[in-house]
Amino acid sequence: MGTAVHSYNEHCCFDYGNSENTITATKEDYGCGSMEAIYFGNSNWVPHAPWTAPDGNRGHGSGPWVGADLEAGMYYGGGNQTRVNEQNTPLTSEFVSLSLKGRTDGFTLKGGDATQGSLKTMYDGPRPDEKIAGDCGGAATKNHYQPMRKQGAIVLATGGDNSNGAEGNFYEGFMASGYASSATDEKIQANIIAVGYKGYQTTPW
Repeated sequence: MGTAVHSYNEHCCFDYGNSENTITATKEDYGCGSMEAIYFGNSNWVPHAPWTAPDGNRGHGSGPWVGADLEAGMYYGGGNQTRVNEQNTPLTSEFVSLSLKGRTDGFTLKGGDATQGSLKTMYDGPRPDEKIAGDCGGAATKNHYQPMRKQGAIVLATGGDNSNGAEGNFYEGFMASGYASSATDEKIQANIIAVGYKGYQTTPW
């Protein structure tokens, strides 16, 4: 996914990817593990707390970070890094490339400058530990992130439950079946770089 760093906030949820197929939180098919969508922003999400909770999920520094909206939370890592992942560093270039890849035993997050260089692996490991994550899914009957329960809906610039308080600019993106190789990731990054994204300065009156 390609986006711009000058447009983001801490709210839910600037997403692109796989989502649950209902927005009703009391339905049995809603809850943790029913999404796998790229998130971009600096939300410090924790259950039943403000989006900017000081003890919330985060990467290194103050963001923005590439994250995974897995429903019932945006995560910048998993396993022992479910709540804090210092390896997930802020993406501060004017245009950014984001990648989320899911597999049977976990997921991978990558990010980088959309105009140059390679993607950095921000996380590669198991999905979030619900014991660390806290209240996983609220009213949902399924309270686990592993395995995922993808349902086939696709969202752009909103959360799976239609949360639309986030800001962002979306330029291009793709979705694929299977787990792409690192070589494929770099070919995609090279293709994005070849587009030649650049900002424009306005002339003052």
